[in-house]
Amino acid sequence: MKSYIRITVLTAVIFLVSIILFAVLTSKTVTQDTSRQTITALNDIARTAETHRTELDTLGNMGYDGSFVILDMTDNVLYSNAPVNDKLTVETAIQKRYPYQYLKDDSGIWGCVIMIDDGLDGYRMLRLRFIAGMSIGSLLILLGMIGFGIYLNGNIITPFRKMQDFAGKVAEGRFDEPLAMDRDNLFGAFSESFDIMREELSASKQRELELQKKERELVASLSHDLKTPVTGIKLAAELLQMRFSVKAENADMDIVFSRDEINSMNEGVDGILQRSEQINALVSDLFTSTLDDLGEFKVNCRDENSGVLAEIVKSCDDKHYAVIGELPQVIVSIDRKRMAQVIGNIISNSYKYADTPINIVFSLSDGFLEMRIQDHGQGVPSDEIELITNKFYRGKAWADSGTDGNGLGLYIAKMLMKKMNGDLTAESDGGLAITLIIPLS
Repeated sequence: MKSYIRITVLTAVIFLVSIILFAVLTSKTVTQDTSRQTITALNDIARTAETHRTELDTLGNMGYDGSFVILDMTDNVLYSNAPVNDKLTVETAIQKRYPYQYLKDDSGIWGCVIMIDDGLDGYRMLRLRFIAGMSIGSLLILLGMIGFGIYLNGNIITPFRKMQDFAGKVAEGRFDEPLAMDRDNLFGAFSESFDIMREELSASKQRELELQKKERELVASLSHDLKTPVTGIKLAAELLQMRFSVKAENADMDIVFSRDEINSMNEGVDGILQRSEQINALVSDLFTSTLDDLGEFKVNCRDENSGVLAEIVKSCDDKHYAVIGELPQVIVSIDRKRMAQVIGNIISNSYKYADTPINIVFSLSDGFLEMRIQDHGQGVPSDEIELITNKFYRGKAWADSGTDGNGLGLYIAKMLMKKMNGDLTAESDGGLAITLIIPLS
């Protein structure tokens, strides 16, 4: 736009200089252009003056158009039909290009008729009109250029600057400021496409942030789930170590294990193996997730005998707190590995916050097997019971207690139950009771 303004100013200067030069150059390059009417009138006045030399006043009655003066040879005025301000001579008449003619008689030249009109009035008028026309034309051209410049600035330059600023904001990641443009201008549809691009980039950025958030949540949830089997392995290993230490301290000869002791140690080793499998499964989730399903736990449900639920409880109950009630013999649709995560998280929470016996009862209801897991701790306040399955939420009583936890256990359990087409509910009645709603096959 600055270049256009410079061009406009330069054009205005060129027009102005051209008009001035034309006026100057044509002011002194005038040729004699006396009209035929003026020459005829001059000849007629000269003949009449020669005929009435002694009665020149009669010329006033002849009705001649134009002003004229009759001088003698000494430049004295013999007759004039109009006042003459300056001293008029033949020489000044020649300088001013006044038409003149000498008066003669038998004795020779006795005077001179001078028309006080150079015959260039038409030329002067034409010159003035030409200069005025050039000035008006130049002014109109300049106004047109200015108007076109205003149009360019409003409909092209300003929209481009807005798009330039918009591109800078997009480059800075500021997607919340739309590109405000008038659809009626030349770039209306184009700018609307730019704004659609901004919305798509904003949505893409939001998806990226959500993906990163899911990635962090996945790592956090897997880390949480890894704690449960690691704790079981630690307890089983400590128990085995304690038994070996007691046996070694009290034996004076070769160490001999009874069958019960061997069976007990085998159970501990089996527990270690099972929890190792859980760790392997969880780590596999961490390393096999792709960008498309990052943050998603894969669930593959299949038909299982309900007895598998008791087996899962026993594998997760390292402290042998669980008391399992009568289990209906039905076929349930579950992912065994994920159900072990759910039950393991619930029992681990009970160990952490209640550390009491755990009662597990089963009942059938409308195509579902309900599995109620209840401890006998202090429970959860009624105003928090709906919140404990939220992500990262920990009860107020435990948030400041120093007890390890990150509020993911019940959230993961509820999420996995929903993915298995079931649900998880919680209530506080003489302790915390978690009910798993398991779909039947």
